[in-house]
Amino acid sequence: MASRTGTTISTASLVLVITASSNAQSPREQLAKASIVDCTFTVNAVATWSNGAPQPQIKTSHLDLRFESVNPDEGTARVVGIFGPADIIVRLSGDTLHLLQAFREGPLYATTVFPKETRAGRLQAVHTRHEFTEVSLPGFTSSP
Repeated sequence: MASRTGTTISTASLVLVITASSNAQSPREQLAKASIVDCTFTVNAVATWSNGAPQPQIKTSHLDLRFESVNPDEGTARVVGIFGPADIIVRLSGDTLHLLQAFREGPLYATTVFPKETRAGRLQAVHTRHEFTEVSLPGFTSSP
C-alpha cells in the first residue's frame, strides 16, 4: 500500500512586531499599527498519512519570516522570502493579525499573530502551510 504525504506545518513562534510609531502600548495596538512583522519559528508539527492513518511528528526547526508594508486597514502586506517578495492578504480580526499567502499552484500559507506576550515581550504566533505532495522532499515544505 502506498504511503501519502499531506503536509500541514504548524509552528510555535516568538514574534517581534515593529510598529510605525513607538506609541503603541498594548499587544492589540502593536498589531493594529504594525508595519513590519518578523517571525522566528523553532518548532513544527508535520502530519503524514500511511494507509489512511495520520502519523504526526514534532520537530525542532528554524524558519524566519518577514512581513513588510503591513497595512491592516487596506488588507495588504508583502512577505519577503527566499524567492523574493510577494504580495499577500492581511486581516486584523479582533485582536489577532492574519497574514495569508495563496499560491497560483494551490498551496496556502497562513501566519497568525496573537496579542499574547511572552516573557521576553514578544508576541506568540503560528504558521501553517496547507499543501499536498505524494513524497517527502528534504529541504522542502513536504518535509521541513
